Amino acid sequence: MRTETHALVSHTWSCALPDGDLFVDAGEGFFVSTPEFCFLQMASKLTLANLIQLGFELCGTYSLRKDGPAAPRKKPLTSSDKLKAFVAKAAGAPGCKKAVRALRYVLDGSASPKETELAMYLCLPYALGGYGIERPRLNYHINVPPSMRKFSSKSYCVCDLCWPDANLVFEYDSKLHHSGEGQRARDSKRSNTLISLGYTVVSVTSIQIGSGEDVNKLAQIAAKFTGKRLRYRDPGFTRKHWELRALLSKPPI
Repeated sequence: MRTETHALVSHTWSCALPDGDLFVDAGEGFFVSTPEFCFLQMASKLTLANLIQLGFELCGTYSLRKDGPAAPRKKPLTSSDKLKAFVAKAAGAPGCKKAVRALRYVLDGSASPKETELAMYLCLPYALGGYGIERPRLNYHINVPPSMRKFSSKSYCVCDLCWPDANLVFEYDSKLHHSGEGQRARDSKRSNTLISLGYTVVSVTSIQIGSGEDVNKLAQIAAKFTGKRLRYRDPGFTRKHWELRALLSKPPI
């Protein structure tokens, strides 16, 4: 029953299928892989960096599109814990070892491709082109106590990248999502609230994320606040970092 056309290539899964849900009925007799099975299937197709990137997307609130900007999503398709549990039951499957390795670095909650890139640049180990910074919490909620509500219109602030123990916040300033005078005012009020709560707030633009020199400066800031001593060695590390940049510049699928 295998079918091949100019737009479709059939593949066969030759080993035992892992336990758990594998497919979702998309209607009209058409089935698609669950996010967990998709991640495992793509492990044998993608580089390690792009597989990590895919994991961020599946566990985040955005969807990459082939043409045009990423589309926001109300909730993640899965979580890093669900991916780990599924892959753990698929020992011996094609790509399983790479999937296990990739999931060491996948974080939940990314809201945009640029947040994913920034987190990967900062947190992946030196061998993969990252700076090995302690992992942040993505889109982390910080409660605003009643005594500080005069600075904020909400009972909490949502921070793009947050290191709670270091009182450090990186805010991605996207022109796409942060345009307009009203939005800029809300962003300013949130930053002021966080500063009043004792957090250091660093604004990051897409231009900075696109610059190796600027990301290095951001890594220096994160390292200082989190107590990380950067010990990478050049020229090997710089070569790895630019290889990572080249891989992340294209969507994983």
